[in-house]
Amino acid sequence: MEKLMQILQDIRPDVDFENETALIDDGILDSFDVVSIISELDDVFGVQIRITELDPENFNSAESIWNLVQNLK
Repeated sequence: MEKLMQILQDIRPDVDFENETALIDDGILDSFDVVSIISELDDVFGVQIRITELDPENFNSAESIWNLVQNLK
């Protein structure tokens, strides 16, 4: 989870990823941010995120992103 938090902070240092639970729903992350996150997740964790996993629920919080990574490993 620590690596994930570092990835997220590197992409959007202005966002409180520890407490935010509506990153997509509230428009905090845009499509470019999501693409950057997906690319970094692939590089760091070796997970391939398929189009079917691009559900906003999977990207609304750091915890939901972490759960997605764990499920794909």
